[in-house]
Amino acid sequence: MQTNLAQWARESDLGQEADAILRRCVHCGFCQATCPTYQVLGDELDSPRGRIYLIKEVLEGKEPTRATQQHLDRCLTCRNCETTCPSGVQYGHLVDIGRQIVEEKVERPRMERVQRLLLRKGLTSSLFAPAYKLGQAVRGLLPASLQRKMLAKRDVGVIPHTAGQTRQILILSGCVQPTMMPTIDAATIRVLNAIGIGTQVVAGAGCCGALNFHLDDQSAALDQMRVNIDAWLPLIESGKIEAIVMNASGCGAMVAEYAHHLRHDAVYLPRAEIIVAHVRDIAQIVAPHAELLRTKIDPALLPERPVFHPPCTLQHWQGLRPLSEQLMEKLGMRLQPFTESHLCCGSAGAYSVLQPEISKSLRDRKLERLNEAQPDVMMSSNIGCIGHLQSGTDTPVRHWVEVVDAALVT
Repeated sequence: MQTNLAQWARESDLGQEADAILRRCVHCGFCQATCPTYQVLGDELDSPRGRIYLIKEVLEGKEPTRATQQHLDRCLTCRNCETTCPSGVQYGHLVDIGRQIVEEKVERPRMERVQRLLLRKGLTSSLFAPAYKLGQAVRGLLPASLQRKMLAKRDVGVIPHTAGQTRQILILSGCVQPTMMPTIDAATIRVLNAIGIGTQVVAGAGCCGALNFHLDDQSAALDQMRVNIDAWLPLIESGKIEAIVMNASGCGAMVAEYAHHLRHDAVYLPRAEIIVAHVRDIAQIVAPHAELLRTKIDPALLPERPVFHPPCTLQHWQGLRPLSEQLMEKLGMRLQPFTESHLCCGSAGAYSVLQPEISKSLRDRKLERLNEAQPDVMMSSNIGCIGHLQSGTDTPVRHWVEVVDAALVT
């Protein structure tokens, strides 16, 4: 793609980075066949190719409008298009740049700004946990739509003390997962303990930064990244821990790109590179020990017809779908196939709140495909996907590590 950048774009780091990405695009349109929003809306400007043109126009000097902003907002950032693209266009990085530039030039309506502020602050606030627990306590009194989002409380079980294990890894303290689905962390600790690996949570670390980054506050997100790096790095450099385990693929995808996001920070870039080198999805930690773990699983306790929904952040961002599914098969699960497994479920962080109609349409389409396999349990590896899918079905939706944990012979 030929470009003719405006002077301000030519002289900025973001403009030059965007230009390099734009020049790789050859207008082929392959991305449209796998773009969720284009599938739902059928609008060229709600496809990767259309959004690329919008960003190109802004960089060439055209003033962005509210419509420009809305088309960029509707992108789920699933990166399905990157998996499809034959030219290796880094669309995810390009849309991050485009959103940042447009956000600086186009003022959002007041209520929209308030909504995004509440999401950014509320989901990472210390008040979120008591508020959510109150909602669980009165769940039966809430409207049906809220009941589905307010997941029923489940017992986390006995969490073993793993400080005595020779091998130790870090586990994120996270933001919403410990409150909404504490069973995921509990299951992770038990499964890792079963293969001789202990876990630690570091005080001072918190949200990975994804919420702020995708809700118009990239500066705050970068600050969160630096705080986490400062908390994790001493343990890594001391040799006391060997990896940072991610049991939410959305967080894993974000932390795996810390070095990219901090590329202009001379102090934190080398630190971020060390962190990135130690980031591991839970499947990557467990896979080398699959044979040992299988000896500790009662096959009778495994589901008969499980399906696995691979989150976009697992398959398109990190390329870890094959490893995850192969691991589940090795552990004795007979995964049921279903069509359109590459498409986004519509969760995408806060997207289900900000773009509810598109999100619900994608959720229902995904559930229709999953239900064709007649599953007794639906599995995934990201809290957002799990909660979003569960809001539309009575079939249990679980993290795969929870399913493995439930089959462990104690």
